[in-house]
Amino acid sequence: MNAPEALPSISASQRWPLYAADFTTAFGAHAVAAGLGAESADIGLSLLALGILLALYDVAEVFLKPIFGALSDRIGPKPVIVGGLLAFSVTSLIGLWADQPVMLAAARLGQGMAASAFSPASSASVARLSGGKSGHYFGRYGSWKGLGYAIGPLLGAMAIITGGFSLLFATLAVLGLTVAVWALVSVPPLKPLPRPRYTIVDVWRQSTERSFLGPTLVLAAATGALGAAVGFLPALAAREGLGTGGSVAVVTVLAVASALIQPRVGRLRDHGRLSDRPGMVAGLLAISAGTLMAAVLPGAAWIYCAAVLIGVGIGTSTPLAFAHLADATPAERLGRTMGSAELGRELGDAGGPLLVGGVAVAAGLPWGLGALALMVGAASFAAPCRATSATNDARLPPTSG
Repeated sequence: MNAPEALPSISASQRWPLYAADFTTAFGAHAVAAGLGAESADIGLSLLALGILLALYDVAEVFLKPIFGALSDRIGPKPVIVGGLLAFSVTSLIGLWADQPVMLAAARLGQGMAASAFSPASSASVARLSGGKSGHYFGRYGSWKGLGYAIGPLLGAMAIITGGFSLLFATLAVLGLTVAVWALVSVPPLKPLPRPRYTIVDVWRQSTERSFLGPTLVLAAATGALGAAVGFLPALAAREGLGTGGSVAVVTVLAVASALIQPRVGRLRDHGRLSDRPGMVAGLLAISAGTLMAAVLPGAAWIYCAAVLIGVGIGTSTPLAFAHLADATPAERLGRTMGSAELGRELGDAGGPLLVGGVAVAAGLPWGLGALALMVGAASFAAPCRATSATNDARLPPTSG
């Protein structure tokens, strides 16, 4: 067993930049995506070009998150976090020339590549600084991301109305730089830990253990439902006669519900009042029920109720899955594990809307949502039991904040 890290007590202020980094990637992704959808006609984008621009951010994350996660294990997470945030700020400046689709694509791809660095490194840092309270801290971590999802489209729209895409990307550049400086000053340096040599067989075994596959599938299912809900719940609301504001507000309601419940779920887990498997199963079943509600019950009120139920389900299953991964993974390979788990989330984020859209083309949107509900419900069988702490753990003792 490796000895625990000899680091000083960690205060709440040293964790806040990690939460802000998670907020940055969610805010940046959704603010730009919503703006692209709203302004695509004005900047001459075809539907195909719009789809490509929307996908570039996620495509970069799919390929690069495991790589940067492993890098954070080798050199320590703090340089990867700070470097990724600085890169996010620099590539956002490319968006100052957003009237050209090529420059928009470059900015979007660059932001995705940068987020691929600081996102898994931040989650690995949260795990190493959890001090046995991984549920509590991942609840807060996810809550900040939910806040980014909630206000990203709204603030992005305000920025575009006020100063166009140039103002939006300038805002993101300032945000990335601010959080980078904050992380540089406040986040404690976490040294890379000694790691055993892993063979290909070892990596395969680690990647197929239920303690990894189970929570990763849960994350993929929850994120897939989120990705589908962001696109299709507003479409359902519009069919019910709600205007643009009322339709977009459905997504905000979902995100706020998710953000509010995540810290509470984390605390219940740490206090032993909520176990991993029952909590993840309940969360996924809530998502499934909310999705079915939106599919079969007509009326705007039911759509908003479905949004709340889906948000609560996502906010329940996500922190439990991340906390399970944190507790079950040796500290010296947390970056690689979190990067690979985030890869699962990105695949779910892409797969959920594709599933709903594909079935909807053939049979209608209610059937598409029904198929998603079935898949999310089926993912509950993958939920693992509560993790035991990794035997060669090296984390800080519990602290306040």
